[in-house]
Amino acid sequence: MTTTPEPNEETPFLSFPSVRTRINPRHTLALLGCLGLAVDYCQRVNLSVAIVAMVKPSRDNTSHSCPYAFYHSSNVHAFPQSHGNYSTQMIAMTEAMQWVRGGKEFSWDKWTQGLVLGSFYWGYAVTSVFGGRISDYLGGKTVMGLGVFAASFLTLMTPLAACASVQALVITRIFLGIAQGITIPAMNTILASWFLPTERIKYTALIMSGCQVGAAVGMTFSGLLADSFLLHGWPSVFYFFGAVGIVWSMTWCFLVYSQPEDHPGVSPELLSRLQENQHSVKQREVVQIPWKSLASSLPLWGVVLAGLGNDYGFYTFLADLPTYLNDVHHLHITSIGLLSALPFLLMLLWSLAWGALMHTLSKRNFVSLVTVRRMSMAVAMYGPVVGLMVLMFMQYNMAVTVSMTCLVVMLNGAASSGYLSSLQDLAPNLAGTLMGLTNTVGSLAGIGSPALTGYITGESKTEWPWRIVFLIIAVLYFATCTFYLIIISADVQPWNEPQGSLRVHLRYHGRRRSHHQQVPAIHHHLAD
Repeated sequence: MTTTPEPNEETPFLSFPSVRTRINPRHTLALLGCLGLAVDYCQRVNLSVAIVAMVKPSRDNTSHSCPYAFYHSSNVHAFPQSHGNYSTQMIAMTEAMQWVRGGKEFSWDKWTQGLVLGSFYWGYAVTSVFGGRISDYLGGKTVMGLGVFAASFLTLMTPLAACASVQALVITRIFLGIAQGITIPAMNTILASWFLPTERIKYTALIMSGCQVGAAVGMTFSGLLADSFLLHGWPSVFYFFGAVGIVWSMTWCFLVYSQPEDHPGVSPELLSRLQENQHSVKQREVVQIPWKSLASSLPLWGVVLAGLGNDYGFYTFLADLPTYLNDVHHLHITSIGLLSALPFLLMLLWSLAWGALMHTLSKRNFVSLVTVRRMSMAVAMYGPVVGLMVLMFMQYNMAVTVSMTCLVVMLNGAASSGYLSSLQDLAPNLAGTLMGLTNTVGSLAGIGSPALTGYITGESKTEWPWRIVFLIIAVLYFATCTFYLIIISADVQPWNEPQGSLRVHLRYHGRRRSHHQQVPAIHHHLAD
């Protein structure tokens, strides 16, 4: 009698009837996790490019309108009349074509634009800690899937909100931030459950590279779509990325599991390795948050402050680089999208290459884990300071601007092997919660950066105000990175499993789920 072999990580694609047992489960998780964060960032950054196509130049800011109004109005004055000079008729015809393409309809000054771009982070700050904590209870898979699905629905609603009023758009962006605030903490929870510390160097870099993929793809396609006739131009940006997010959510929920022991295709060898190193991976037990220990932990403060400095620079380039290229260098919307995406594409390639290098050095014991973290952050934040100094003091030069911007953003990709992995080192059982805490502090940068940049630059079309913007980023990079390098640790902290605290056990009956799944049993007891 023949027997079916046990599925494992090396199982060929066609060996088993269920798709969930045919593919290496960790590779599936890494791929879909990367794509999920890419979708997240596409939906986050699309407005940064689309707003260039949506807003009239300051000299023409006299009205608020909507591309759909052209088809629902009896106003025919957009077309040239039989009287008047030829120049007037041509201007009218050009404006009529802009209506069809969803051309510049909104009369928002720089402060209002900064408010719209920054409103995302108001909601993002609210749910980051909640997202990490609820992932401990419901599992990272469920929280990540729900977050992306809700964000996708809100992205689809964005054009209607923008046409309604700027207030409606701000509210929609706030709720978009609320939905996305839970995704990265949920992903951090999954990483802490599925991978050992040395493996996280590679897999964290791979999954988190989705942020750069999303920024690059989002900016590129946003520029192309906004300049097209598809669905009146800029609205198509939101419809496209919203639809992609819905498709991803369904795929994620079908193929991914929160815990490796629940996956029907995980090999016994992998489960054995994770069990042997259970002190450094997240367990099913939900540990009560030790607030006093967190407040007094210097390594944690190092991660939080490094995240604040890193996020300020990253979010400034993410939100304001298209505006900078438009105002200072006067580029076309398609060129803006492509050039805005280029630094993030290079950041993606660099983060993967750097992560692979650090993984190899650590695996062969050439460098310790804490050295990997320090080297990564030095490259990610000290390196960009040099490029920012060049941007501050150079004369107007397009080639140098593009080169230095690419260098600054690209080198920052090494942070995936730095502070973004440190929380899993310090407390794998609280990895999602701590990532939520770090993101909450970092979201202050997302709120303040667009507003402060809009205030500093005003309606200026020169490079001088932008030099102040670059100086602020350079100072924050240098100060927060230095603090991180001095006090960071790669050791699991004592408060990862605090003694004498209430813990909640979430466990399924049996090692793996069967077709007849049982509801998780929740048990409360005092830790030994």
